[in-house]
Amino acid sequence: MALNIDNIRSDFPILSKEVYNKPLIYFDNGATTQKPLQVINRISEYYLNENSNVHRGAHYLSQIATDHFENARKYVAGFINAKSHREVIFTKGTTESINLVASSIKGLIEKDDEIIITAMEHHSNMVPWQQLCINKNAKLRNLSVAGDGSISLSELKDLIGPSTKLIAIAHISNVLGTINPVKEIIEIAHNNGIPVLIDGAQAIAHVNVDVQDLDCDFYAFSAHKAYGPMGIGVLYGKESWLNKLAPYQYGGEMINTVSFNITTFNELPYKFEAGTPDVAGALGMESALRYIDNLGIDNIRSYEDELLEYATNSISKLVGVRVIGTALEKTAVLSFVVDNIHPFDIGTLMNQLGIALRSGNHCAQPLMEHLKITGTLRASFALYNTKDEVDIFVSALEKAINMLS
Repeated sequence: MALNIDNIRSDFPILSKEVYNKPLIYFDNGATTQKPLQVINRISEYYLNENSNVHRGAHYLSQIATDHFENARKYVAGFINAKSHREVIFTKGTTESINLVASSIKGLIEKDDEIIITAMEHHSNMVPWQQLCINKNAKLRNLSVAGDGSISLSELKDLIGPSTKLIAIAHISNVLGTINPVKEIIEIAHNNGIPVLIDGAQAIAHVNVDVQDLDCDFYAFSAHKAYGPMGIGVLYGKESWLNKLAPYQYGGEMINTVSFNITTFNELPYKFEAGTPDVAGALGMESALRYIDNLGIDNIRSYEDELLEYATNSISKLVGVRVIGTALEKTAVLSFVVDNIHPFDIGTLMNQLGIALRSGNHCAQPLMEHLKITGTLRASFALYNTKDEVDIFVSALEKAINMLS
């Protein structure tokens, strides 16, 4: 089914905004996506007519809010094909989800144990493991990235040893757009008795995510990367693993019984959800995932791949432009550098022309060092972007290059 982009764009009022008297072209979707009216209205509906704390009241509003909140959890479980809604933990986002695992698993990490990540990881999937290794006198091993932005499964096999206790890897790189072979990585890891955490922040809105098919042990993502609100996200974990880990935050909701001497913790998923949750955020996330479902993730993937190919071909014709990340399996992200011009300078000029790009290291400093560059310009696409916008972007980029050369 072909997407009706005009109808889709009408769901996103912000796309009609002007910036410096120019139509907004929003190509910063890797940082955060815009929100459709369906999500905005759902959040408003909650605060207008349903606002109450959940799980804690016998009154009408609390019962309604609780039902909707838990139904949102069940919808998320279905969206990623989790075996049970008990495997879906609501968090503030991908970063908190990864930190939750890194904090909760520390009791299972010993001196000289090893954790494997890749050189392409976002800081959020690097620093928590780095700090865990420092605190436990363990070792952080680094899987390198090839010039095209791909990784080597044979190198991974060589890195794995008897001391390897976890592999943490991005499903899709936020800089390179590379779609990593996570299913194959998980199979290799499991053949060696090693659990795998997948950072799905850049994947959840662009490719089909089936956690049972992947067989991952943990999967983390944020709603705001998938047309939902900020401040809400998900940690999926296999029930066997979540039962094995200790909670890392304490307070209300996550307890079963409390005395002055001892506390027993709640069952899953509440064991990891201390304090009042972001109920409106969860409902907004459900609405966003329903929006994706209604359009069809395969339709979205096909359209975005076509857009990426068009943009890549167009930008490659410009003198001095070099695309960073050319792996065969990639989507939605176009990073590039321009000879002898700093990314920030071009980004500043493009902003004056109404084009929202991202410039810098994209929270991936070790990757930039590995690639021997200071940073990139990044155009990241979503289902509401168009080839006409790409044409305007490429024309503006050419003008910016000529002005700065």
